[in-house]
Amino acid sequence: MLTPSSPSFCASSIIGTGSYMPEKVLTNEDLSKIVDTSDEWITTRTGIKERRIAADDQATSDLASEAARRAMTAAGVTAEEIDLIVIATVTPDMFFPSTACIVQRKIGATNAVCFDISAACSGFLYALQIARHFLNAGTRATALVIGAEKLSTLVNWQDRNTCVLFGDGAGAVVIRRAEETDVEAPGRVLSTVMGSDGNLVDLLKVPGGGSACPITPENALSRPNTIHMEGRETFKHAVTRMCQASEQALEMAGLSKEDIAMVIPHQANARIITAIAERLGLPPEKTFMNVDHYGNTSAATIPVALDEAHRQGAIKRGDIVLLVAFGGGFTWASSVLRW
Repeated sequence: MLTPSSPSFCASSIIGTGSYMPEKVLTNEDLSKIVDTSDEWITTRTGIKERRIAADDQATSDLASEAARRAMTAAGVTAEEIDLIVIATVTPDMFFPSTACIVQRKIGATNAVCFDISAACSGFLYALQIARHFLNAGTRATALVIGAEKLSTLVNWQDRNTCVLFGDGAGAVVIRRAEETDVEAPGRVLSTVMGSDGNLVDLLKVPGGGSACPITPENALSRPNTIHMEGRETFKHAVTRMCQASEQALEMAGLSKEDIAMVIPHQANARIITAIAERLGLPPEKTFMNVDHYGNTSAATIPVALDEAHRQGAIKRGDIVLLVAFGGGFTWASSVLRW
């Protein structure tokens, strides 16, 4: 098995980040007018104050394409240089073709191999690792990795326990194969850990709309094609698995908790983020949080937060940055970067 320290494992570096959030802002006060909730109830339990909602004529591919363009501009690469596009999403434009192929057309990346992956909120880190393996194989040199979601299409706006949590958005990174000897390359991905537990599939799911439960006139009123979540159990497993994955990724990179300059966790819930920071022994100033502005955008949360942290100067050249996520499946993942 190749590891980041193996001589035959090529280094890969993030050379550009980008994000796009829809213009429409849906506040807690707005939600209180359509469902039995309040700003105090939502803020106390989640830390969320507002979220972004895509326009009716905006698909996931539109959000992803704009984030991709911004990442390519930041990286200084052209669409023709991109030879791999991997999109993490649970809200594709359609079952097929892949949203990645649609984005390829929209941005003009004519030389890219394209596909989607589904790992829910862990999807971006899964996609990042997949892209790294393509680069390591030597068949691809420059990849576009995107997390993009239009979760507003999966929300039951009558369920106050879930509709307050989710929003729309997209984040992207450009990664490029680098020389293994260039150990100080900025944006270098040092390690990634991934895990899954299919025994927990029922904790967080959209049960309808697939082959197991197609939407029919008979079941449509029960809204099976919306998000169903067991919140308390999800919280417990999320904190445990994210902490374990973080420690494993640090160990794989030959680092310790004391080396972390910033942790960028999946932005699902402020209480989860706080619990993770406490278990890792990290002060609040070493934890990046934007869940209050955007809510949970699933696979998009980490690339969006990474882009914002970079643009705001919250992370700087040489910093050790820990990315960590959990999602339906049940899935989890963590990556360590030297920024």
